[in-house]
Amino acid sequence: MSTLSVSEVTLTFGGLHALSDVSLTIQAGLITSIIGPNGAGKTSLLNCISGFYHPTRGSILFGDRSLTHASPHQVSHWGIARAFQNIELFKGLTVLDNLMLARHRSLQYNFLQAVIYMGRASRAEAVNRAFVEEIIDFMELEPYRKSPVGNLSYGVQKRVEVARALTMAPQLLLLDEPMAGMNIEEKEDMVRFVLDIQKERGITVVLVEHDLGVVMDISDHIYVLDFGQLIGSGSPAQVAKDPKVIEAYIGEE
Repeated sequence: MSTLSVSEVTLTFGGLHALSDVSLTIQAGLITSIIGPNGAGKTSLLNCISGFYHPTRGSILFGDRSLTHASPHQVSHWGIARAFQNIELFKGLTVLDNLMLARHRSLQYNFLQAVIYMGRASRAEAVNRAFVEEIIDFMELEPYRKSPVGNLSYGVQKRVEVARALTMAPQLLLLDEPMAGMNIEEKEDMVRFVLDIQKERGITVVLVEHDLGVVMDISDHIYVLDFGQLIGSGSPAQVAKDPKVIEAYIGEE
């Protein structure tokens, strides 16, 4: 498993600094949370890691691979997957079809083999179908597997979004506010899934989340951003006592 290293990353849009000299290390096998007030730069940082943005300055390494100027396709090919804050699913397709589509890069056969659907094509489909069914079982989506995603509740759609990322068999999973808009019961379910993703599947998790109670309960390490700058890091206990973090969240007395 590879360590993710972000070194002095700056991201600018014209005169706006979305990120300013941000450096952090995501240790393999842990749950690392990135927190901060609205507009702190959390999603911008995930966009840089996943290849949607390229840093103006600085570098991003995943093991010995540079992600600094990589495309989203390259990033996913190298073992990083992302679940988005705004659900990015095909609402008219079933849960099963959405997850099978996410496995498209693993389908190594040509057009003719696909049309005939024999030999290599049928074997590849069988392998990928088995993997998708495993993810459906892991995320407890069996009752919804044949249902169009657009007909499902918001909480279940968020679970399908995470499952879609898992079907890419990542080493590192980026979760951008996976519990936003959920009720208490749905949040409890998602927390359980995040813990199981780390412990049972051995996947490194980077979590961006506004619910500080959840963050403090499940994180191994926390980084805090404010106005695009890193203002604190450490264990949950350390971060909870950091004066800069307290000021960023509740203001000066």
